[in-house]
Amino acid sequence: MDIDSLKLFCDVIRHKSFTLAANANSLTQSAVSQRLKALENKFGTPLIERHGAQLKLTKAGEVLYKGSVRILANARELEENMREIGGETGGSVRVASVYSVGLYELNPFVKRFLQSYPEIEVRIEYSRVDKIYRDLISGSIDLGIVAYPLNRPQLRSIPIREDELVLICALNHPFAQRQTISVQELNSQPFVGFEGDMPTRKALDEIFRARGVSLKIKVEFDNIELIKRAVEIGLGVSVVPSTTVASEIEARLLKSLPFTEGPFTRPIAALHRRSRSLPPAVRKFIAVLTEARD
Repeated sequence: MDIDSLKLFCDVIRHKSFTLAANANSLTQSAVSQRLKALENKFGTPLIERHGAQLKLTKAGEVLYKGSVRILANARELEENMREIGGETGGSVRVASVYSVGLYELNPFVKRFLQSYPEIEVRIEYSRVDKIYRDLISGSIDLGIVAYPLNRPQLRSIPIREDELVLICALNHPFAQRQTISVQELNSQPFVGFEGDMPTRKALDEIFRARGVSLKIKVEFDNIELIKRAVEIGLGVSVVPSTTVASEIEARLLKSLPFTEGPFTRPIAALHRRSRSLPPAVRKFIAVLTEARD
């Protein structure tokens, strides 16, 4: 079976576009279409349905996509293992991270890794947590970096670190004169929160609920930067990981306060599929992530 054609097929599905898949493989869109048409002829059935600008897999296409992901992962692992046996290094690592970790904590790890293994390609993308879990299970990424890792039988979780959760407020807020804060004092305070389906928000809701605190939600965001800006202009207070506001605290744009009942922490973990052995490059990347924990 033509592995290159399977890769093209998977790229079309991942990018949701023939044009983007063609660009990623330095091919013309016509060439990609011809290769996929050849696959459909080989299997005697349509693989992709077009609904306007949208692409949708047929039932046969879903089967081929899942099988192709496994074949490509095994081929890549074999190639990297053979390269390692031959004394060569190289390969690639595909990582997806939630924004609040990727933007504020991942860069030092990546820099250290590339200094040690400059010949290994690292691809980082920022994504929502639900998509990270889907991409891990489908095999389209090697590692997912998330907060509050969920217990999924298909995935293994490797602890990296824990971030302290702190209250943040504008400099002209009455809390800004304090050095610590009690959870109880947030009762009925205007609050800028994460969206309700985000893991950090769910964890905070549990903390407040356990102490009988009722938040007055002013606005919700799925983006830590928007939360910080909203707090900065006085829309309310918020609770965020301390690492995400280090630069604002240093620049005196915000004030942060630890909780007297704390510390409350947010666990960060790297996830990968249990059902596959990890290529050497991915194992090396995990080693760098866990070194930072020690």
